Amino acid sequence: MNSTDLYLNLLKKTLTDYLNIDNPYANGIPPQYWWRKTALKNWRNKLIVNWLSRSKMIVLREDGYSLDERKRRRMNGVDWPLMQAQTMAGIKRLDSLQTIMEDLIKRQVEGDVIETGVWRGGSSIFMRAVLKAYNINDKAVWLCDSFEGLPEPEPDKYPADEGDAHHSYNFLAVSQETVQENFSKHDLLDDKLRFVKGYFEDTLADIPADKFCLLRLDGDMYSSTIVALEALYPKLVQGGYIVIDDFGLGPCAKAVNDYRKKHGIDAPIIDIDGSGAYWLKP
Repeated sequence: MNSTDLYLNLLKKTLTDYLNIDNPYANGIPPQYWWRKTALKNWRNKLIVNWLSRSKMIVLREDGYSLDERKRRRMNGVDWPLMQAQTMAGIKRLDSLQTIMEDLIKRQVEGDVIETGVWRGGSSIFMRAVLKAYNINDKAVWLCDSFEGLPEPEPDKYPADEGDAHHSYNFLAVSQETVQENFSKHDLLDDKLRFVKGYFEDTLADIPADKFCLLRLDGDMYSSTIVALEALYPKLVQGGYIVIDDFGLGPCAKAVNDYRKKHGIDAPIIDIDGSGAYWLKP
């Protein structure tokens, strides 16, 4: 194994917090997410959490998984590592992302790379790391997010999103400053990054980039996915890749299938880990 592979493999384990997978709190859930959500209990939860925070303490429930099960879940990106990980994508999706980017580099495919929905920035950090490891200086990394969490569903406009609760998960709201700090921790905060703040409907259509070689969509919802596809897929060059992080979620998959059907896209969809998937634009 060469030094590039060693670096990228270590980075994958760091970004996913895989190095701490033996901890019984590796998937520990704070109380505000596992207590029953009534108005009274929510009020009580906030009091307890705030009081503990002032005392520099936190409460977590053990995840209850065996070590082998924790490893499997982190490999496949089916857990939500809330405490220290900078991505929820899991090792297999990062492995796939590395393979895709190395193929783009090998074939010298033109265009920038973009992620829509970045959370703490881990997958974008990894994409920037791959480019830097291979000394690729002609591609920007675009990071598109509200940096305030997901929007509330609009079932009148997007019926598939009815009842979606992602907007209520405050741990999904990560500020742009925090994401930039995470890049800085890995010495990857540089002038190749392009931050685009705002909901996708307000921002993606106006991104000042003509070509992308890689789209990585991680918007969870039908609305976030279909808006990203409509704005960005026409800019994906032939021979470029589109990665759908949440293809295992029904609303996201429906958005993808609706878009492909509307535009006659029949390129085979390749499964990564039962959730993430991708295809190559012919």
